[in-house]
Amino acid sequence: MTLLDVARGPALEFAFAVFAIGVAWRLLSVLLLPWATERSAKRPGTPSRAMGAIGLFVRHLWPAGPFRRNALFITLNSYVFHLGLAIVVFGLAQHIVFLQNAFGVSWPSLPSGVVYVVAVITLATLAAALAHRLTSPVLRLLSTFNDYMSWFVTAAPVATGLLAVSHLWAPYETLLAIHILSVALLLAWFPFGKLMHSFLVFLTRSETGAFYSRRGVEI
Repeated sequence: MTLLDVARGPALEFAFAVFAIGVAWRLLSVLLLPWATERSAKRPGTPSRAMGAIGLFVRHLWPAGPFRRNALFITLNSYVFHLGLAIVVFGLAQHIVFLQNAFGVSWPSLPSGVVYVVAVITLATLAAALAHRLTSPVLRLLSTFNDYMSWFVTAAPVATGLLAVSHLWAPYETLLAIHILSVALLLAWFPFGKLMHSFLVFLTRSETGAFYSRRGVEI
């Protein structure tokens, strides 16, 4: 069995299993927590829980006025990175074929040249985020292994994918195997690191918005 066979088979299957079980476990561990009983009366004129949750989520898509100047770079950089990563994952023809084989869904692909440029930009935003973390005294002090590991497992598939499509450094089969293994590492790490915020952010922000809107707090 070659390295590519291992990456495509046991490694990826194991990673998908860890991802699915881990994400379900993390979500259930939050959803099944005991809910505190509301003992205070709802303030008159406040929105419903649903509207409060949506309102907070929408407002926090952009930094508040007093923090906008300091947070502008990291906010814009994050949006470019998330959008770029989505385009790379769901726009490349090879990725769409893989998803079709795995889940039976398909859609039109983007030109490979466009996806390649977006991948380069995405990798640049990841490098900028790391540089910002390393050069900011506060962020550097607060950063833990979780932050750096989450950054690494996110950047590795983008970097190895670019190497594979460029046929640089090693034979294509080897680069493809390394790329798939990096994706497997990302999937296996996802439920246990800060990447889990991709799911938890909807629960935490929504609950916070519903909680404070009941009391008439403007956030």
